[in-house]
Amino acid sequence: MLIVTAVALLGLVSGGTAPYWLPLLAVGPALAAVTGSPWGIIRVGLLAVGLGAGLAARSGGPGIREQLLVLGAVAAVTLASALAGARRRGREQVLADVRSVAEAAQHALLRPVPPTVGPFQVAVRYSAAAAEARIGGDLYAVVPTPYGVRLIVGDVRGKGLPAVGTAALVLGVFREAAYDEPDLVGVVGRIERSLARNLGSDDFVTAVVAGYPGAGRLELVNCGHAPPLLVGESNVVSVGPVRPAPPLGLSGLSDDVPVRQVLPFADGDQLLLYTDGVTEARNHRQEFYPLAERVARHVSPEPARTLSGLHDELLAHVGGRLRDDAALLLLRKPPVAAVPAG
Repeated sequence: MLIVTAVALLGLVSGGTAPYWLPLLAVGPALAAVTGSPWGIIRVGLLAVGLGAGLAARSGGPGIREQLLVLGAVAAVTLASALAGARRRGREQVLADVRSVAEAAQHALLRPVPPTVGPFQVAVRYSAAAAEARIGGDLYAVVPTPYGVRLIVGDVRGKGLPAVGTAALVLGVFREAAYDEPDLVGVVGRIERSLARNLGSDDFVTAVVAGYPGAGRLELVNCGHAPPLLVGESNVVSVGPVRPAPPLGLSGLSDDVPVRQVLPFADGDQLLLYTDGVTEARNHRQEFYPLAERVARHVSPEPARTLSGLHDELLAHVGGRLRDDAALLLLRKPPVAAVPAG
């Protein structure tokens, strides 16, 4: 409406003849189609036609037929813009519905992790590369069990719905096995057997499964995944596997088997698990994101605050948009007196 009014004022101030100004009035309804509703576009078009008729009457003289043709063209542009606006609104509604369904699916698949689980403070940050869908192939879960708190972070090969289906399968088996299997390697074995029955020959899942069976020690089983980071008071240590094991779903291709690794885990220690969407994120100079270095910069007694700083810096590193799914899960063992109530 501002553009249409400005064109009319220019026509009045310049004193030029109407035919030179009338075609510019079509710009108003055409631009209104970008964001406006159909009725809003029509109102802008009626204003344009009305002001155009006033300009034509003011100019007088010959060329009335040409002026009427231009006003008819403005009216036609208005109708076409209104139809385009109606179709755009329809697509926006469909996209909103898809996002709503995707969010519901994500909450069912990647259940929200409470800020405290057992004796631990926990925080999670997840970003799907398909931002419109808000769901991807990375997975995580933290569950309290009779054998202590257990957790998993993994990355499914591929993207899209097949990856989401595989992630759902892994999480379902993990949540059940974590309660049933006394040994962490047994949990991994249950997941492996399920994937062997359901995955294709080229599909696999990298994952780290961790457990806290007792005070002062943490168990890890790494299946082809990026090594977790053990964050102490003054240092950050990458915890590589003592013996490499293939990703889940590929055990039949190798004689290597998953091995349980035991780490000291004292009060104040933190364990950061992540997917390769974090460490393989590149900036405009094709430099990888230096996660271990940046953790030391952002570490704090509040895991949520630590991950918020890391996530914001990660997005700044890549220019605002990730090209791969990225998950961060931080586990902290606070001193007993500092464990929040509830």
